[in-house]
Amino acid sequence: MLFEELAWAETPIGEISLRRRHDPALGHEVHEVKLGEEYLMSSAFTAAEIALAELGLARLDGAGLDVLVGGLGLGYTARAVLDDPRVGALTVVDALPEVIDWHRRGLVPLGEGIATDPRCRLVAADFFTSVMEDGETYDALLIDIDHSPSHHLAPGGEGFYSPDGTARMARRIREGGVFGLWSNDPPEEDYLAVLRGVFTDVEARVVGFWNPLQGRESTNTVYLGTR
Repeated sequence: MLFEELAWAETPIGEISLRRRHDPALGHEVHEVKLGEEYLMSSAFTAAEIALAELGLARLDGAGLDVLVGGLGLGYTARAVLDDPRVGALTVVDALPEVIDWHRRGLVPLGEGIATDPRCRLVAADFFTSVMEDGETYDALLIDIDHSPSHHLAPGGEGFYSPDGTARMARRIREGGVFGLWSNDPPEEDYLAVLRGVFTDVEARVVGFWNPLQGRESTNTVYLGTR
């Protein structure tokens, strides 16, 4: 079968669907998520999602790390976090319970391994709202939700990227802990300036990967900072 729709749901941000297809250009099966007619993510391109976890955790020492991930998606950031043997606990927050259900039902390649890992807790909630509240603190806070700090998936999270929102969010990160954010766009100097007002050792790492569909290298950005 060249194409199969595995799941579909109407959500507060629009119609979301999970699809599996054979990609002749890649020579293997690909899982994709669409919101309406817009492609949100694909298992064909996961280098930066994995780098978000690896680059963030590389800044930390010690064991028993407690990590919060905003955005579950196809699970590549969560899987990379769990692959680090120093991680003792992972909480993943996603606004769409349907996405969490995909993982629990094993509809995505990494889903069952993530959902059944005893260190991992999947929470259906609005990340931008919950992270602004007082609560547990973490060694690393890693986010892959919006397309970029200035290109948002849905209304409601704009304040998160402001100086005040960034400072409030940082209260959930322990001293010496790490903030990381995935972006589909090139580094944005305005957002780097916001991060420098709250964190130290701020950088924007450009992650390149080969895109066979376009016949060229593509890039994403991972923003990093230490509290």
